[in-house]
This record gives sequence, structure tokens and C-alpha cells, in this order.
Amino acid sequence: MYGPAALVHSGPLSLGVLIVLVLMEFSSLFIILVKLWDQFRLGASYRAVEKNFWTSASLKDGVERLKKGDAYRAIVEEGLRAQAHHDGRLTDRIDLNEWITMSLPRSVASVNLDLQSGLGWLASVGSTAPFVGLFGTVVGIIKALISIGVSGQPSIDRVAGPVGEALQMTAIGLIVAVPAVLGYNWLVGRNKNLQEDLRNFAADVHAYLIGGARVGGDGGRPVVTPAIAVRK
Repeated sequence: MYGPAALVHSGPLSLGVLIVLVLMEFSSLFIILVKLWDQFRLGASYRAVEKNFWTSASLKDGVERLKKGDAYRAIVEEGLRAQAHHDGRLTDRIDLNEWITMSLPRSVASVNLDLQSGLGWLASVGSTAPFVGLFGTVVGIIKALISIGVSGQPSIDRVAGPVGEALQMTAIGLIVAVPAVLGYNWLVGRNKNLQEDLRNFAADVHAYLIGGARVGGDGGRPVVTPAIAVRK
């Protein structure tokens, strides 16, 4: 038996390597699809924020327009909690601006951590899958050479078939690694844009909590929104 089907009958060690590679392939594809869905939802949330949130009467009203569990809603709620908690005795010595500055980045960092989750596995698959496949190839070649030595007939047909089958493991390792590497680089690039949107939104919320206006991109001048400034 020749071809990929022969790998199933090539021994427990080679079969174990093949199973590992298959699991790595399916897990990396699953992570890519899940992270793409997460990025799509976060992008949709940002568009909803730009359309509905900043036209609200106040930040609290704007929060109600966002879905529960939404990342942008969590950032605003963290800012509002920081502002309300500033009245407590534990923060009397901390300026409101500084207190909010310490609070909002924690919420942004939590969202960024969720975005980054799973990417480490993709990087690991991309870097290790070729070596796992190479290990399977080495095992297959060793077995082929031992079989040839035992038979005592080192003809080309006895060498080419087993060695060719063993080299399929290297090819499978590359097939597993390439999508993982491409998916990792693609997701990281998309994450950078989403993280920039999060940072800009957090900066706008911070400016609004302190000065009653969000910061726009027109030369850094504040852009006054229709919302009513909350208590400072």
C-alpha cells in the first residue's frame, strides 16, 4: 500500500505523529475562525458606538444603547465606576484625571488580552509543525532502512517506496504550518486596528469624563458632542 493511506498502517509511532499533526491542523483552523468572529463582533460594536453612543444625552444613556457584555460598554462602565468611586476616602489624595487614567487602561487591557488569546497557539503550531512532520519522516526512514537491511535486498524499488511514504510526514507538517503562520499574521494585523480603535475610544471617554467633550482628530481640538457632561 502506497500513498497517504499507508501512513495509517505505518506503525504506532508514525500513526501518533500523524494524529498530532491532524489535531494541530484542526485546532489552528478552529482558533482562526473563532478569532475572526470575535474581531467581526468587536468591529461591529465600534460602528455601533460611532453611530449611536456619542449621540446620547449622557454617558449613562449611551451605555444603555450598547449590548450587555459589549467591550465598549465595559470601558464606559469602568470609567463611570472610577468617577463615582473617586468620591471615597481611599482616593481623596488622587486627582480625578489621574484616577480615571489608571482605571480605563485596565479595561482596555482586558479586551486586548481576549483578542490575543489563542494567537500563541497559532504561532506554536506554525513553528513546530514542520519539525513534528520531520520527526515522523525520520522515524519512517529508519523503519524503512531496517526493513531493507533485514530483507537483504537493497533494490531501488524497496528504497523509494518506504522513503517516499516517510517524506509525506514532512509535507503534512508544512501543510499544517503554513495556514497557522498566515492566520497568525493576518489576525495580528487586524488586532492592531481594533486595538487602536479601543485606545481612541477610551481616550474619548476619558476626555468626556474630565471635560465634557470627546477628543477628535481635527488637530487634536475637542469635538463637543450633543451629550450632557457628567459630574466631575
